Amino acid sequence: MRELVFVHGRAQEHKNASALKAEWIESLEDGLSKSNLKLPIDEKQIHFPFYGDRLYGMTEGKLADAMADIIVRGEGGHAEQEFTRAMLRELQESGVVTEDQLSEVAGPGAIERGPLNWEWFQDILRAVDRYVPFGSGANIAIFTRDVYMYLKNSQIRESIDKGVGAAIKPGVETVVVSHSLGTVVAYNLLRLQGIQLGWQVPLLVTVGSPLAIGEVRKTMKLLAPVDVPECVTRWYNALDTRDVVALYPLDTKRFPLVNPLHAIENMTNVRNKTTNRHGIAGYLDDKAVAKTIYDALIA
Repeated sequence: MRELVFVHGRAQEHKNASALKAEWIESLEDGLSKSNLKLPIDEKQIHFPFYGDRLYGMTEGKLADAMADIIVRGEGGHAEQEFTRAMLRELQESGVVTEDQLSEVAGPGAIERGPLNWEWFQDILRAVDRYVPFGSGANIAIFTRDVYMYLKNSQIRESIDKGVGAAIKPGVETVVVSHSLGTVVAYNLLRLQGIQLGWQVPLLVTVGSPLAIGEVRKTMKLLAPVDVPECVTRWYNALDTRDVVALYPLDTKRFPLVNPLHAIENMTNVRNKTTNRHGIAGYLDDKAVAKTIYDALIA
């Protein structure tokens, strides 16, 4: 019987790993019940590598409000500021925040100031707070920083990769389900180490993934070619189009692969029930997502 590994996203610090695992399983079971199915494997075959406290500690361990304030003031280095601006610029260009909304928050000069001006960045986050249902500019700022720190800080990346990788056994067919920042971690880990470590992943599931955001994709490309990991047989990506973290599907336009014969399946009609449309519960309890995971586990 195949095994299952869950790879969580950010903002999990100080939480109980066993309780989080139980929440993920419960949400998956809710999704399976919509097809009159039950979890086909024992919970002992489900692994939940927890790196929330490690990420929190290695990214200064400040409370969310304090960290958001630091980011908004632009106290990171030049490279981090450029990464943050690029991420926020794409958020605006994707239509999550319109030019009219930005002008309403910051005045007509906001567009002319542009992303090179740090006030523009602050204006974008304020517009998210005001106009995006259940949106949080602070959460987006912190999420952006966490993605940057994982991709740009080799010490953080290697520490997280080591913890997550320990949950995958060589030679054991393992379905990997990842969410949010966890999709960046899972994808990077599988493509860099999967074949060398003898991993066999019949299905990689990414939900609420930021991988198609231009700055993320460009940075990933610096680490290794962008393609389906060699150890992965099938890649299934699901998103709610209202999710401001998962701006785009992983298609040939936004996430072109080195090998054009490879493909990623995209399911874009998830209606995530969580208030911010990004929560893991609203992805795992989707009927199609749950059934896809189930089919891979019993194959």
